[in-house]
Amino acid sequence: MSRGNTRQRIQDVALELFAEQGYEKTSLREISERLGVTKAALYYHFKTKEDILTSAFEDYSKKPYAELIEWARHQPSTLETKLEIMRRYSELILQATPLFRFMQENQATLRDLKIGDDAKQRVFSLLDLIRDKDAPLADQVRCSSALFTMHASLFTLADVDADQEEKRKAALEVAQELVTSAHRGAD
Repeated sequence: MSRGNTRQRIQDVALELFAEQGYEKTSLREISERLGVTKAALYYHFKTKEDILTSAFEDYSKKPYAELIEWARHQPSTLETKLEIMRRYSELILQATPLFRFMQENQATLRDLKIGDDAKQRVFSLLDLIRDKDAPLADQVRCSSALFTMHASLFTLADVDADQEEKRKAALEVAQELVTSAHRGAD
């Protein structure tokens, strides 16, 4: 197994444990046991739980988020652009499902870590790209709700008998309806 694959495997197992047990209640020993490696082998890649978490945020979301935001900032503020932002964002969430699951289950921990501030700023950057700050408050809430719909559907639909792609598409459909409604209210 290459070093990159080992790193990703550590991140995935750690995020799974953090979501199951909580960040604070998960030890490096438990992560190494779940991986079937020694603590020394784990330390070779990461010295702390925060190192694992920070690297997961970097690998799963920082670059894709930055690319999406940068692309969107150079597009006209049309309904089509806003719907494309939502489509791309839904794919980003699906690809980073373990990270988003961790974020949902460990909100208190995120408040105490710099990566939590970074994640919050990225969400607000996306929100600024899909809403009109001069729009009526109800339309601004629709845009906020569109982002929340995409995040929450990973967890609220966990027991629904459908695959992840079907759930993603359904959440995207609802999110795009909210953005469309908000955009039409601004016309």
